Amino acid sequence: LLEYLRETQRGAVGSLTTLRTYHLEDALLIDPVARRTLEVTQPLFPDRRGDTLLDTMDRTRTPMGGRMLRRWMERPLVEVDAIRARLDLVDVLVWDSLRREQLQDALRDITDLERLIGRVAYGSANPRDLGALGHSLGRLPAIYDIMADGPDEGLWVELQNRLDPLEDVAEAIQRALVEEPPTTLREGGIIRDGYDESIDQLRARAREGREWVVGLETWERERTGIKSLKVRFNKVFGYYIEVTHANRDRVPEDYIRKQTLVNSERYITPELKEREADILNSQERLSDLEYKAFIELRTWLSQHAARIQATADVLAQLDVFVSLAQVAVRNRYCYPTISTDRTIQIKEGRHAVLEVSDIGEPFVANDCFLNEIDHAFLLITGPNMSGKSTYLRQVALIVILAQMGSFVPATSAHIGIVDQIFTRIGAADDLARGRSTFMVEMTEVAAILNNATDRSLLILDEVGRGTSTYDGISIAWATCEYLRTAPHLGSRTLFATHYHELTQLADYCTGIVNYSVAVREEGEHVVFLRKVVPGPTDQSYGIHVARLAGLPRSVVHRAWELLENLEATSALPSPGEPKDRGFYQASLFPVENEEDGP
Repeated sequence: LLEYLRETQRGAVGSLTTLRTYHLEDALLIDPVARRTLEVTQPLFPDRRGDTLLDTMDRTRTPMGGRMLRRWMERPLVEVDAIRARLDLVDVLVWDSLRREQLQDALRDITDLERLIGRVAYGSANPRDLGALGHSLGRLPAIYDIMADGPDEGLWVELQNRLDPLEDVAEAIQRALVEEPPTTLREGGIIRDGYDESIDQLRARAREGREWVVGLETWERERTGIKSLKVRFNKVFGYYIEVTHANRDRVPEDYIRKQTLVNSERYITPELKEREADILNSQERLSDLEYKAFIELRTWLSQHAARIQATADVLAQLDVFVSLAQVAVRNRYCYPTISTDRTIQIKEGRHAVLEVSDIGEPFVANDCFLNEIDHAFLLITGPNMSGKSTYLRQVALIVILAQMGSFVPATSAHIGIVDQIFTRIGAADDLARGRSTFMVEMTEVAAILNNATDRSLLILDEVGRGTSTYDGISIAWATCEYLRTAPHLGSRTLFATHYHELTQLADYCTGIVNYSVAVREEGEHVVFLRKVVPGPTDQSYGIHVARLAGLPRSVVHRAWELLENLEATSALPSPGEPKDRGFYQASLFPVENEEDGP
């Protein structure tokens, strides 16, 4: 791989200073389906930008910190001590608001060191890039001082020891470059006065030449008496004297006509051309010397790439920790307990994204208890729109936040390490691959059953709804049985369903426990309380939801009639004349007289 980069990138691989291997089992695996349906880093729908977990947690000040936060969120940890070390550092910043604010202010002035040192090593960094690098490195001593009197143990000390102030590098850049360096390399104006004696001499000579030109205009106006005379320069003719046609008769004999324009004449003099050659030669040599000095500085900086990269990594981590602490304080998060057992116990857990979104009502917190024995499988029933899917998602998001080293939206949380998160939520066709909604659903369920382990967290919502009722119930029932009886599984599972028949599983399978979302009926109306409580629900409230969605009153009334008939006879009514419900259904085809034949 390195040899390939050397060939294709013209040998510039100086920014690659180390190689590091990793193993999939070193992180909490969030498969692509789960990452998408949980909206960890990307929204399900493009018009909902800003509604992801990453958007909620990202208060970073640097591009490096933003990228690192995304990496941590996509690959949370599974090693308990490493997670606790991160949590301890977040805890320090949660309680030390002054230090947190100081770090925020200091990090705000840090640019993207990782990208800049990559350009330096590749040889594409321009003067403005190096100026930004020098300015950012100049903030490091202040950050080092902020960290100096912090905790004397844990990850804080490790980061402090790894933070290289890079004062020699910052001083070299600031000593070499002007305060506001240009983006171009060949036009000069890059190197600061006093950095190189040869450059200073040529710059002084060029400056003297330009001052002579300025003085020439004044001198020639006095000598010729032409007040409108001007000395100008362009890249085609160089320096020239411009005189209007009205003053043409006052032009001295030593002027040599160079160009005639509509309103003026342009002239040169032997002395002006001689000075011009000296000025332009000095400027050209000056640009070459400045370019050479800049290249030497850039080459020298590339030799310090490893130091700058190591410090950039420390700054990125500090940025992430400050961001996590700020969100934890603002949104009232708690320090989660991390352990190697298989218990997940959350008190008053909340959905990190929805609780700060404008959902039109107060967010209702809910508890969750899962273990590997008698509460391994929560079977959750309740009507649509009642909050089942939100509850499922918030448990998964709390686990992700905890294992990446963040405080979590709850009053307390105990998280037994999870190795994988799988989800089966929502329905979508995959037309490009010729897969129906049900096929997509079954493919995702198959992936879960074939890859989950006893440490996985499974989130399943409405398994079996994409086919007929009896097929769907059968598949959902068999899936639940398999998850509880397969020797290699025993995964902690949250299973939401509308199939009330599945609630009987709690009587047959150890570890399956019924929960439901509380609903209060007020006459024909229902109020979703958003509270998950023990026990199954007594009905689905589907027709209530249909009415809330705006279905015509006649359709809702007819649905109630059909439901009553189904509950009484387990069959739909026989075809016949519908009851009068105050509406008329026109025939699709006109009715012909029987006498006219069929």
